[in-house]
Amino acid sequence: MAEVTASMVKELREMTSAGMMDCKKALSETNGDMDKAVEYLREKGLAKAAKKAGRIAAEGICETIISEDGKTAAIVEVNSETDFVAKNEKFRGYVQDVVAQVLTSEAGDIDAFLAEIWAKDTSKTVAEELAAQIAVIGENMKIRRFAKVKAENGFIETYIHSGGKIGVLIEMEASEAVAAAKECAKNVAMQIAAMNPKYICEADVDAEYLAHEKEIIKAQIMNDPKESQKPEKVIEGMIQGRIKKELKEICLLDQVYVRAEDGKQSVGQYVAQVAKDNGITLAVKSIVRFETGEGLEKKQEDFAAEVAKQMGM
Repeated sequence: MAEVTASMVKELREMTSAGMMDCKKALSETNGDMDKAVEYLREKGLAKAAKKAGRIAAEGICETIISEDGKTAAIVEVNSETDFVAKNEKFRGYVQDVVAQVLTSEAGDIDAFLAEIWAKDTSKTVAEELAAQIAVIGENMKIRRFAKVKAENGFIETYIHSGGKIGVLIEMEASEAVAAAKECAKNVAMQIAAMNPKYICEADVDAEYLAHEKEIIKAQIMNDPKESQKPEKVIEGMIQGRIKKELKEICLLDQVYVRAEDGKQSVGQYVAQVAKDNGITLAVKSIVRFETGEGLEKKQEDFAAEVAKQMGM
């Protein structure tokens, strides 16, 4: 039996929002396996889907850039150790230079990008310029990730939220890039920043993911003394109903448009309405959303100690 530590309980609690004792029991029941513990809590109805970025804490910013013709855009995340540096104008200027280079780069990954010649000083590579910036700013920094999007039959819009905490690229397929279509794209980009959809539409959802979610929901129902007694046909209907509800949360076009006046219009309906009103075709083709520090960890020993103290560990 693996030892269940306070830090493990803390991590599971942050991932699932379940209670401390429930997290401790889940880890004990699953021999300390974090993924299985999450499943255990979900099956017991004690947690929603685990937050993929349960321990976001790294500092830095996301930055975007778009070409003059609106056909190509790039996004980058550069991390720093402290929020103080992330707000520093020199750091921000450097990140703008990095994303400008990404826009013209052909690199397929970070390693290839770091090996490129730095556009603003061809005597250095990107990695060497990063090292020089670290020496000047006096804090460890990292170019963590980037993405590029090229529009074939439309245009791209970008959005930066909260000073760089979240960055979004959205590619729109459009017959004409009229002002109303660009405003629509900007509004949908704001929706993506706020609501963090995982997919554009239901057709994009992975079949394996759906099957897994159905098993989780079924386990939740069977663990409920009242619901488990219902006929199989009714239970199947309940499963489908809950899946539909979940898809409305994770699929962009099915989400309720946050700026809808009636509070009911979906994002898909909003885009269709803009297209109809302007006599154009308009559709969301692809999206990219970066959140600073997503999936990274910053040690919080004090909180772990607090958990241990409360649980007598």
